[in-house]
Amino acid sequence: MTEKEKRMNDARFRDAAGTAALLPFPELMREIARAADDMAAGRLCAPARQAVPFPHGAVMLSMPATAADVGIHKLVNVAPDNRALGLPTINGVVSVYDGLTGRLRMQLDGPTVTARRTAAVSMLALSRLLPGGPRHAAVFGTGTQAAGHVRALLDLYPDTRVDVIGHAPGRAETFAPSFGSDRVRPAGAVDPAADVVITATTSATPVYDQPAATGRLVIGVGAYRHDLAEIGARTLAGSQLFVDDPEGARHEAGDYLQAGVDWSRVRSLADLLAAGPPEAAAVFKSVGCAAWDLAAARCALHFDHS
Repeated sequence: MTEKEKRMNDARFRDAAGTAALLPFPELMREIARAADDMAAGRLCAPARQAVPFPHGAVMLSMPATAADVGIHKLVNVAPDNRALGLPTINGVVSVYDGLTGRLRMQLDGPTVTARRTAAVSMLALSRLLPGGPRHAAVFGTGTQAAGHVRALLDLYPDTRVDVIGHAPGRAETFAPSFGSDRVRPAGAVDPAADVVITATTSATPVYDQPAATGRLVIGVGAYRHDLAEIGARTLAGSQLFVDDPEGARHEAGDYLQAGVDWSRVRSLADLLAAGPPEAAAVFKSVGCAAWDLAAARCALHFDHS
C-alpha cells in the first residue's frame, strides 16, 4: 500500500481545534467562492437540508453535498435549550468522502465547520460589498456564530474595531474580553460610525431596524427559520438584498419572509461574485447550505498533511 493510500484509509476525527487549524479564513473564502461558482454551474449538488425534530424542541439536520472531487455529509443536532444548561447548542460531525471512490477521508467537528464556514461566507460577501474593508463593526450576539464572526474580523482586518452587543445584561461584558484583544469591546447599541453590522442571534423580533444607509453593510446570520427575524423591514426596504442560497432562503430567511420582500429584488452570492457590488446600501442574508460545508472539506483536505 502506498503512502497516499495509507493516508486515504486513515479517516481520523479532527476535534474542534484540529478542525479550526484546517480552515484558515482566506483559503476557506476562496473555496466558498469556488463552491458558489460550481453550484451555479451545476457541478456541485447540494439538496435542501432535511430537518427532523426531537420531541423536546431540538432538531437534527442532515446536509449532504457532492462534487467530482469530494462528497460530504453534515449531521448536526441543534438544541437551543442547551444554552440554559451551559452546554453547546450545536453538536455533530462532518464526514468527508473521496469523490471518486466514496471512501471516508476524514471527519471534522460539526460546530467548528459551521461557525467558520458561516463566518467565511459573511467575510466573502463583505469583501465584495465593502471592498475597502470595515473600520468599525458591530456584532449582535454572544454565541458561537458571533464568536466566529468576531474571530474572522480580527484575523482578516487587523485595524478594525469590533463592538459586541449582547441581549442579556452582562453577557457582552463577559464575551468581549475572551478574545484577548482591546479591539473587541462591549457596547449597548450600534455606534453611528459602524460601517458593518452583523446580527448573529436567534431573536424572534428584529434587533436591528435602522434606515438603510449607503456605506453601512448589514449581514444577518442568526435567523435560520421562518419565525425568526433579526433585521427589520425598514432596513430591508431601502437596501439591495442578497442571500447566500436563494433556494434555502425562500423557506428559512425569516427576516426576508416576515418583511414580505419581493424575491425578484434578491440576488445570490454567486451573482454578487460575478457582477460586483451595488452602489446602494446592502443587506446580505446567510441561511447556510451544504455547499459551504463541502467548501470547508476541500479546504481541510488541502491543509491536512497527516
